[in-house]
Amino acid sequence: MSAAVGRAAVFRAFVRKEVYHILRDPVTLAIILVLPLVQVLLFGSAIRTEVEHVSLAVVDPVPDEATRAVRDRLAGGGVFETVAVVRSAAELPPLFERGAARVAVSFEPGFAARLGRGEPAPVLVITDATDPNTGSAMQGYALSVLQAYERDLRAPRVGPGGGAALPTIVPQVRMRFNPELRSANLFVPGLIAFVLTIVSALMTAVSVVREKERGTMEVLLVSPLRPWQIVAGKVLPYFGLGLVGAVSTLVAARVVFGVPVRGSVALLLAETSVFLVAALSLGVLISGRTGSQRVATMAALAGLMMPTMLLSGFVFPIESLPGWLRPVTNVIPAKWFVLITRGIMLKGAGLAELWDETLVLAGMTVLLLAAGIRSAKARLE
Repeated sequence: MSAAVGRAAVFRAFVRKEVYHILRDPVTLAIILVLPLVQVLLFGSAIRTEVEHVSLAVVDPVPDEATRAVRDRLAGGGVFETVAVVRSAAELPPLFERGAARVAVSFEPGFAARLGRGEPAPVLVITDATDPNTGSAMQGYALSVLQAYERDLRAPRVGPGGGAALPTIVPQVRMRFNPELRSANLFVPGLIAFVLTIVSALMTAVSVVREKERGTMEVLLVSPLRPWQIVAGKVLPYFGLGLVGAVSTLVAARVVFGVPVRGSVALLLAETSVFLVAALSLGVLISGRTGSQRVATMAALAGLMMPTMLLSGFVFPIESLPGWLRPVTNVIPAKWFVLITRGIMLKGAGLAELWDETLVLAGMTVLLLAAGIRSAKARLE
């Protein structure tokens, strides 16, 4: 009996020791308590099927009361935000290629007159189908507005004495960039960002921290190499591996899944190199702030991979995120890289259309590179 009591006391002491150990380790405590909460908030906010704040362009060569009424309904439904009203459909391609417009509604001259005479009045609805599910949803919203307007026009003419020809709207639909609605065309550009984040940031962070844990960093510090040379030597191999991984992903996507690359391959590789430097800088920054492989891995998973999946537009469209979360996506480098890769691969956009996204990504890369070098240099010295 006394032996059993003694073992129980030892067990309780061991449990208390583990509790004290966790309480004295704020990183472990944060992982246990904060990370699940962050995951629930991010997944709960990102996994939504609603589509909101869709940028809309309208082609209205000769505005009349009917086109104005439809435009007001489109803008007042809470789904679309009118970003441009143009006179010719020739002005639409640059808007779609830059991502400034996701949906366009094109009227023909004399739209109201045709409705008044009971003649078919065609309306063209053009949708950016880069994201197949979102594209279908956006098209459905636009068509529902047109159908509701047609029903309201017909209502006074139906019933006793309503023998006049009924107004008829004939919607015509067109999907741009991904008319087959293939999901591979959506996911492959995002997969490149995801793969680069894993290979570059995660492996770089773990590699540098591993040197510290094994004690081999001291050997490097007494060598003729300067701190920045040590960091560059650790990073350059992963830069090469990242480029190989990006190229192999592109080849596999083209050969196996038939994903097009409509733009410049050279521009795509150049943009990939810029994003690679940003991802490597994040890895160096994490390694400078952590002291163990376990903490570095958890920091990379929580701080890089989850935002890349949830907040970059890789899986879930940014338009479906709640209003308070959408501004947060602007500080995620993967968001800008996904926009660039989809623009080049699916839309055939060039640097002229992607200049804003490229400038933001390059600026973030410079800031992250400076922060990573400073953090690593301070840690090494």
